[in-house]
Amino acid sequence: MTDGVKQGKPIAASLQHRVFFPSTAREKYPTIIAIHGRGTNENDLVPLVLSLSLPNVLLVSPRAPFPFPYGGFAWYDLAGEGIPEPSTFRTSIDVFQKFVGEVKQGYPIDSKRLLLLGFSQGTMMAYATALLDPTSFLGVAALSGYIPHRSGLPLKLTNLNGFPVFISHGSDDPIIPVRLGRESAELLKRAGATVTYREYPMGHEVTEDTMHDLSEWSRNIFS
Repeated sequence: MTDGVKQGKPIAASLQHRVFFPSTAREKYPTIIAIHGRGTNENDLVPLVLSLSLPNVLLVSPRAPFPFPYGGFAWYDLAGEGIPEPSTFRTSIDVFQKFVGEVKQGYPIDSKRLLLLGFSQGTMMAYATALLDPTSFLGVAALSGYIPHRSGLPLKLTNLNGFPVFISHGSDDPIIPVRLGRESAELLKRAGATVTYREYPMGHEVTEDTMHDLSEWSRNIFS
């Protein structure tokens, strides 16, 4: 994906964002929407996704709607460990769902090949959005996060029929305990999803080993 990729002009949408097009012109592109974590912005995951070596994949990277007091932006406040604060979380989910519809209309996206990729808070956003409507997405890449199943949202955790999910988590994660990543993997497996779970001796981060496994999984998803 790094060869000849070019940044495009963003459309007017509900969330500020960046968009990157492959060099090869196509009518429709397989697409990744990359959802950053708390305290960063729409630039954070761009280098990560562009380094995955995925040919002909369009990248959209939105900015969370809430300013974070210590810099950057956030998708929601916290009500406790593993529990997003309901009001801010619902607001972001509503805005993000609207944003997904806008970019599907505004960019040449193959709607049947749309992957959500998130890190930390972005993972919770990816999980929630996909599990509210699994048929609208190709899969989820969930980095260092968890399923927000205590949020009160009507997440679909049954009959996922092979829905593909890649999960990475650090065994020494001090921010989001690894047990939440393991719990998410088990919930998805019981629901019938096809889960690729990878645990690494790391903290709340993405390492070269993560990138290698994520790249391999992503290539298979888009093949």
